[in-house]
Amino acid sequence: MDRTPTGPLGGLRVLDLTRVLAGPTCTQMLGDLGAEVIKIERPGAGDDTRGFAPPFWPNTGESAYFLGANRNKKSVTLDIAKPEGQAVVHRLLESCDILAENFKVGALAKYGLGWEQLKEKHPRLIYCSITGFGQDGPYAPRPGYDALVQAMGGVMSLTGDPAGTPQKVGIPIADLFAGLYGCIGILAALNHRNATGQGQRIDIGMLDTHVAWLANQGMNYLATGENPPRLGNQHPNIAPYQEFPTQDGYIILAVGNDPTFERFCKAVGQERLLADERFATNAKRVENRGLVTETLTPVMRSKTTAEWIEALEALKIGCGPINTLEQVFADPQVKARGCVVEMPHASGETVKVIANPVRLSATPPAYKSAPPVLGQHTAEVLGGLLGMGGAEIAALKEKGVA
Repeated sequence: MDRTPTGPLGGLRVLDLTRVLAGPTCTQMLGDLGAEVIKIERPGAGDDTRGFAPPFWPNTGESAYFLGANRNKKSVTLDIAKPEGQAVVHRLLESCDILAENFKVGALAKYGLGWEQLKEKHPRLIYCSITGFGQDGPYAPRPGYDALVQAMGGVMSLTGDPAGTPQKVGIPIADLFAGLYGCIGILAALNHRNATGQGQRIDIGMLDTHVAWLANQGMNYLATGENPPRLGNQHPNIAPYQEFPTQDGYIILAVGNDPTFERFCKAVGQERLLADERFATNAKRVENRGLVTETLTPVMRSKTTAEWIEALEALKIGCGPINTLEQVFADPQVKARGCVVEMPHASGETVKVIANPVRLSATPPAYKSAPPVLGQHTAEVLGGLLGMGGAEIAALKEKGVA
């Protein structure tokens, strides 16, 4: 099969043994950047997310969930639990640069496809494993789920109304970050291989990546030994930086420093606050955040959201509406940046996908193929890459292998 370089990762081939979201996020990024991604799926079932519905995309039979993480991939049905399926995987690996997987720890070794079993035969192979808790440690055997990792990783203790219950983030952020960190690891390993000729194993644990992006809140804890409290929509280190009610809804106000606060106070007729030591510096405002909220709430209620945005943006004061998704996708900035891409699907329908946000001036992401239907490329890959004839492929299908 053609390996003519297209895109920054053109010429690279990925054997994708991932499913659900963390792994597919990683491999979709590689596909967007030009790699050929061969997605191995269970015959008759496929990636679990094909059934994560409703909603289905109209007239395609595909879940919206699956469509969101599987473009630029070729779907090959193969039962790797059967020896014949394992043999096909070994043949595919002869021409693959990267293997990505998110099976439970040790699961692929049962099929002869573990890192330790492959690294001698394929010394240039980059082998990326994404699991809930990594390859070692007391939790390594446990399955990983996004909500579970959000809970165990601390972010739920930081999220939600102070008087309410802990809340998870409204999208599967633990899965997404694990996938993106996996992609970063693969790119680093590719650079190392370019210099040395040697592949390596990348061990991504969702809990590890979750702890890594605790960022300023994690550092706040390490500096004080105190668990940061839930603050709703307020910022732990800046004030005012939160939502306020307006005359007709809500607005986010983000005052990032003292000069901005001074401009804000003068703009809203609250110059008196500048002489009050409780408001004089950001540190004091954080210390007195309750007073800040109480003082500014009636001020912000005096205008509509649109009126505030027009007035504050003119003064370069951070602010913005709290959009629904309908408003997000209708936003002129989102439209101008081309954040939605339409792709022709194998069903004959056109599907919309959310664009890759990495903007490269010379080699931008490409949208070569829509998320595939189950097994769409089995004959193409097994015939074109492995040289199998129609009868041999048909025999594999007859046995339930392909």
